[in-house]
Amino acid sequence: MNSRRTYKLIGVMVLFLLFAAPTYAEYSENNLVFLCIGQSNMQGNATPEQQDKSGFTKSRFRKIYAANSDGSNKGKDAAAVPPLCRQGCGLTPVDYFGRYLCDSLAYKYKIYVIVVAVAGCGIDAFSKDTLTAKNYFSNQESWMQNIAKEYDSYPYGRLLDLAKKAQEEIGPVKGILFHQGETDADGTTWITKVKALYKNIYTDLGIKESKCHLLVGELVNKDQNGACAGKNATIKSLCDSNPHIHLISSAGCPCETDRLHFTAEGYRMIGKRYGEEMFKFLKSKGYDTKTGVPYILSEEEKEDIQAIYNMNGQEIYAPQPGLNIINGKLYYYEQ
Repeated sequence: MNSRRTYKLIGVMVLFLLFAAPTYAEYSENNLVFLCIGQSNMQGNATPEQQDKSGFTKSRFRKIYAANSDGSNKGKDAAAVPPLCRQGCGLTPVDYFGRYLCDSLAYKYKIYVIVVAVAGCGIDAFSKDTLTAKNYFSNQESWMQNIAKEYDSYPYGRLLDLAKKAQEEIGPVKGILFHQGETDADGTTWITKVKALYKNIYTDLGIKESKCHLLVGELVNKDQNGACAGKNATIKSLCDSNPHIHLISSAGCPCETDRLHFTAEGYRMIGKRYGEEMFKFLKSKGYDTKTGVPYILSEEEKEDIQAIYNMNGQEIYAPQPGLNIINGKLYYYEQ
């Protein structure tokens, strides 16, 4: 085996360890953090397919472990391979939200997501008041109580703790994704509580409302005979009440036979819509978009590497994470 091939193999092994293992990120203004809150559709209910486990840049789209069952990984980041919420969950709108932003924003940006969600819960589950949240869960079925224990029966506290840590160690919090309401989006009381949740988050994090928009997804739509489609009127009223709260349509997103949860394709569709809305916001704030798409190194091309240079024009033995000039072309490389 020649020396160049040996160095290539070593480089690939190092890259695998870097991207596969949970890590602590280094702070950068280009690391964009998003908080994701909700009930079962935010948890993710569909089984991820092979296409959902690959096809994205693992070094640029990262999840931050949030649940107690994540053990020593809690608070660390890793490649955003589903499940993003916690073990046992499925595909979520957040998967394709992050992919869309990575595909649309300049390569210098990374997307980090924190997902805290509890299946079946009402809005009181996310109360800032500890007693209100714990009392809410104490009156629920044991299966929901068990999920709540993943966040010490205080989801708001877990979300804020991780968000503050991310602000200090990873990057700025730039927005909130919300999908909840099947349980109790029945009128003005729910609207008032969601608006309070939104205000509590951006206030407690020291962020101006205008710099941290809230994206609220519709429940399974009436065009899919959604079981809770009538509650989408309440969700629309919420979004109409504040220019910083945006409605994410679920029209045309297919659902499971329970008419409550999206299929995998439904999650992909609505997740992309979350991404499109956030991209418009970020673009309006001056965030750079892609001006050209580098080649993605295929498996075949990895076997035919002849000359590799970094972006300083120096010849190197193995591709480095990020942009490289390989065989005369610009590539984005990762294991």
